[in-house]
Amino acid sequence: WWEYKLVQSLWKTIWKFLKKLKISLFFCQQQLAPAPRGHNMHRRRYKASQGYVTYLILECLRGPRHPVPKEVTYGKPVHHGSNQLQFAQSLQSVVKERPGHHYGALRVLSSYRAREDSMYKFFEVILIDSLHKTIKRDPDPKWITKPVHKHRVM
Repeated sequence: WWEYKLVQSLWKTIWKFLKKLKISLFFCQQQLAPAPRGHNMHRRRYKASQGYVTYLILECLRGPRHPVPKEVTYGKPVHHGSNQLQFAQSLQSVVKERPGHHYGALRVLSSYRAREDSMYKFFEVILIDSLHKTIKRDPDPKWITKPVHKHRVM
């Protein structure tokens, strides 16, 4: 367990250095990519065993915008707000839905915020392959293999 603490402190110093240089380590413009490290998953007491997958998902910080042509609103000042609309769902719940659309066989177990950039919030989503033998045999995650939990995130 202490090895992860050492690696965690090492990565913390690396991130501080990169923030000073104004460099983001993740240049991936993919919305959905496999997570590069599984330390966060291990720190949250999930096993690094077969059937578990982590994905790094980025979500833009700017919220939804009102559909106004050329940013010009006509009418009363009450209706002029075009940029500061409040989204009905949180960013994390939107992020949880995304891998469910892409990978139908995988079921979302949990998600957490990994880091934040000036443009994006990075979330790591832990997915379980419900058809994998080790997941079906292990009593802890076996509950997610039932058909009731097929689209539990949507």
